[in-house]
Amino acid sequence: MAVEGTTGRVTRRRVRTRARLLDAAFAVFAAKGFGRVSIEEVCEAAGYSRGAFYSNFASLDELFFALYRQRADLIAEQVAGALAVDGADLDVPASVDRVTEVLLLDVDWLLVKTDFLVHAARDPAVARSLLEHRERLRRAIADRLARAAGHQELPAVLGDADGAAHAVVAAYDGVTVQLLLDKDVERARTWLKQLLTALLTDGSGTPG
Repeated sequence: MAVEGTTGRVTRRRVRTRARLLDAAFAVFAAKGFGRVSIEEVCEAAGYSRGAFYSNFASLDELFFALYRQRADLIAEQVAGALAVDGADLDVPASVDRVTEVLLLDVDWLLVKTDFLVHAARDPAVARSLLEHRERLRRAIADRLARAAGHQELPAVLGDADGAAHAVVAAYDGVTVQLLLDKDVERARTWLKQLLTALLTDGSGTPG
């Protein structure tokens, strides 16, 4: 029993250490950019030694991938949750409000995600990780739109629910480019709400 208890304490401590390293890395990457950050800087921000770092991650790249997956999975879950509230009937304006609150809440996340995009563009293996995340987001949106299809009709120009989901993600990508430059979250949120509502309805806020 003593051995099991000790192992449990070590495991919990390692989980806390890993979480602190990820949180510290997020702050440092957002402030300086991936490629301009050293392992020492992450360790200093987390309050740990290099030994603690290497007991959890083999490299800075591995930490970066872990950080990206952690945040990306959280966003995908939040989007799915925001779209699940209305049941069978899809209230487009209300759903758009909830989704934009989730997607545009954290400029630091957009900075880190953009670094990951640039990194992925030069590395096919990394690109696959990014494409998997984007597919999870699209699938969450498409599944919700498909469940509502029997009750509300999407504009014909979008085709099916999958086409609509691609349009939603593309609109988000476009808005976040401007947001990264001017840091005006409220303006970006308003713009995205208008774009998504127009995409998913006849322009009046009522499904087409």
